[in-house]
Amino acid sequence: MNSIHNGVPADRLTVAWRKSRHSNPNGNCVEVAPLADGGVAVRNSRYPEGPALVYTSAEIRAFILGAKDGEFDDMIN
Repeated sequence: MNSIHNGVPADRLTVAWRKSRHSNPNGNCVEVAPLADGGVAVRNSRYPEGPALVYTSAEIRAFILGAKDGEFDDMIN
């Protein structure tokens, strides 16, 4: 594959997908994978062949730091 871009079929990426230890045991979770360029791919584990969202290292860093700071806590039921 010449280019990794948003919407690429996730099953076409040769990456090591991983999920949170807090994930649902039925497989309903978000999985992430580091990319060679420092970015991160994200997919829905229910649809492993579905599209992957691709984020730059700066974007994923901002999100993770925001999550650690509690910026998204209001979204938890």
